[in-house]
Amino acid sequence: MECRVAIVDDDPRFRRALGRLIRAAGFQADAYGSGAEFLDAASRSLPDCVVLDLEMPGVNGFDVQERMAEHELRVPVIVVTGYDTPEAEARALKGGARAYLRKPVDEALLLNAIRRSLIGDQAKR
Repeated sequence: MECRVAIVDDDPRFRRALGRLIRAAGFQADAYGSGAEFLDAASRSLPDCVVLDLEMPGVNGFDVQERMAEHELRVPVIVVTGYDTPEAEARALKGGARAYLRKPVDEALLLNAIRRSLIGDQAKR
């Protein structure tokens, strides 16, 4: 079964680039331009992993993490952000992120983080 990775980022070029990378690695990729759009879709069908930006208008990445926790949506999250501060990293990791990566993201690091998250998630089942 092909794993489905959700990309949640308000930058359309970044979403497209990540989508190509993730599909080339053998995963399905679903792209969402906002946290609200992702949460709406996740209420109907959960992905296997989420690649999440922190800085988005409206529902930001921290909000997404909080709402996922409130609704017990147990999906591994990889944060990829240009909003890099020690406080943001600590908050994202405390919120359950499996990895915290900085933009511009190293493609190999991102794919390895996704794979590790998926393997760790399957081990818990």
